Amino acid sequence: MSSQLVRIQTKITAKNQGSSPETKIVVGVHGSNAKKLAYINSVVTVEDEDDIKLTVTELESATGGHRLFSVELDEALKAGSSKQIDVIAVFTHALRPHPAAIGQSEKQLVLFRGSHYLLSPYQVAQQTTTVKLPSSTIESYTKLKPSSSNENSISLGPYRDLAPLAESEMDIHFENNMPFLTVNEMTRWLEVSHWGNVAVEETYHMTHTGAALKGHFSRYDYQRSPTYSAIKSFKTVLPASAKDVYYRDEIGNISTSNMNNLDDSVELEIRPRFPLFGGWQTRYYMGYNVPTFEYLFNKGDKYVLRMRLVDHVYDDFVVDRLEVKVVLPEGARDIEVTAPYSIERAPQQLHKTYLDTSGRPVVVVKKDNVVDNHIQDFQVQYTFHKFVLLQEPLLCVAAFYILFMTVIGIVRLDFSISKDEAQDSRMKVSSLLDELRSAVDQRSAVYAAFDSAVDKFKASKDATAFATAQKKCQSDYTNISSKVNAVGASLIKEDAELSEKVAEVQRKETERKAQLEQLVALATKVVSGKINRQQFSEGEASAKTKREKLEDEIEVIVAAL
Repeated sequence: MSSQLVRIQTKITAKNQGSSPETKIVVGVHGSNAKKLAYINSVVTVEDEDDIKLTVTELESATGGHRLFSVELDEALKAGSSKQIDVIAVFTHALRPHPAAIGQSEKQLVLFRGSHYLLSPYQVAQQTTTVKLPSSTIESYTKLKPSSSNENSISLGPYRDLAPLAESEMDIHFENNMPFLTVNEMTRWLEVSHWGNVAVEETYHMTHTGAALKGHFSRYDYQRSPTYSAIKSFKTVLPASAKDVYYRDEIGNISTSNMNNLDDSVELEIRPRFPLFGGWQTRYYMGYNVPTFEYLFNKGDKYVLRMRLVDHVYDDFVVDRLEVKVVLPEGARDIEVTAPYSIERAPQQLHKTYLDTSGRPVVVVKKDNVVDNHIQDFQVQYTFHKFVLLQEPLLCVAAFYILFMTVIGIVRLDFSISKDEAQDSRMKVSSLLDELRSAVDQRSAVYAAFDSAVDKFKASKDATAFATAQKKCQSDYTNISSKVNAVGASLIKEDAELSEKVAEVQRKETERKAQLEQLVALATKVVSGKINRQQFSEGEASAKTKREKLEDEIEVIVAAL
């Protein structure tokens, strides 16, 4: 009883006085503290080896408010043989402040009520009890001879030949200034990500369940005189791989906390905004991240998450109500939960966050009356297909694609209330000018084809081939000229000011065509021998010079449009 918890370790030497082997032993808890039992376990101690843990199962046949437990032995106890086992039981709220209220600087006294005898359904040949206390100040205790006290311990017994289920009420009134800090409600949130991180957040509602503060709080007396039962700070132990640790309350970040990185853990000293006296409460939450490779294991599509149900909150902590929520990745199924002790599994929930569609499954487990002996691993097994990991990146790609297409569509829409005829006309004129430039370029290409046909005709003197090429070039020229005329007419219709320039383009084109026809006529004469090559060369140079000059003038006019 050296803290707010009552830990009872019972060493039992059991002898089988029957005629057949026994595989189980029954142990009990007195009715006065039966509802305060938080943890019970049994082991067999083997020298130089690890203890052998035994299976403990509660029986339903107890009477008088007592609780009986069946301990299954590691091996059968033969007739006439003896065996020693250890039974560890932990009780919460078994120490009652007495008096219930004290002054700010007074020491705290507590009262424990139990039994001198071990509750056993068997005949007890001999029993000895040693009670260890946190201080040497013992106000009183129920003396059942033989008994004695020495400094911070009380010795009771030996008591012999006790009847089955024997009882003898025992009260111990003593000084205990250890922190009586109780977590009324604790919510532990574990969010698993297959991208390499497990986010942990814990929310606490704490109460100092020791002797209530009598009168008002004096800051002056608090700084001047010692306070024995006030809680100024406590230490929480986190996993060694914990990072991004934060500690906050409703107001915001609490900067008075300190963190110390050790070899095998991270120690976080939590200092509330105010000292806690009896009856005072505080609320806060803390969180951190750990890597998945230390806690998440898989074989194919089968995954196992192995983490602690509860971590070290503070020394000798008590949690009245613990709720653990495990958020698994979206798409997890076939979920199973296993724990080394009994837990309550609540209905499964859904948690929706960014890039989720149907939501992430949330496994909810609950446990009452939790102490540090419950710091053990539990497992969550589930099935998860790896290709589901592509869902979030594909959703991002699809979202950006839809966004860009929407923007492209919006900027191309016309949201004007009335039609702007001038703007429409300018846009139409601009389109027609583009067509005109294109047609003029195509017509220049036809001229180049004419020149090529003339050069071949001079070299080969093949009149038939020349006539065919001339016919094709003339056809292309006619089609393009018709297109140029149509575009020119449309331009004049849209903008009458362009009529003179369009007409000038047509006149110069007529002159350029005449120069081409002159060149064709010269080529025909030189091939037939009517003129010599010097005359042809002089006429060809003159025609090409005039034609190039006209072509440049046409391009200048079109560009000016």
